[in-house]
Amino acid sequence: MVTSEIQFNAICGDQNLTLERVLNYPNPFVSYTEFWFSHNRPFEPLDVQVQILTITGKLIRTINQQVMTDGFLSRDIKWDGKDDFGDKIGKGVYVYKLTVRSANNGDRAEKFEKLVIL
Repeated sequence: MVTSEIQFNAICGDQNLTLERVLNYPNPFVSYTEFWFSHNRPFEPLDVQVQILTITGKLIRTINQQVMTDGFLSRDIKWDGKDDFGDKIGKGVYVYKLTVRSANNGDRAEKFEKLVIL
């Protein structure tokens, strides 16, 4: 008698990638912050980009990272408050754009939020 096993993951084709509860913690912060977000794609590799901008829209830092969560919450991305050149940026209010893309099928979602550096 021959026995075989099949494993598969079912993904609903009509369910778009969604982001909820996008925040950075702590906020305001002094030395570092973490970017948190909830999504509807557990166990799936997600390509995440965080772009930090001044209020006037000047890009000062881009963070690219792939994350995979075993649930619906990601807290894997950290930032030390430095720009792309490694320099500490000034105190104030900044905007960040969180873009998440499914590495499996290319679905994409994005959100804008504010952060404060003390």
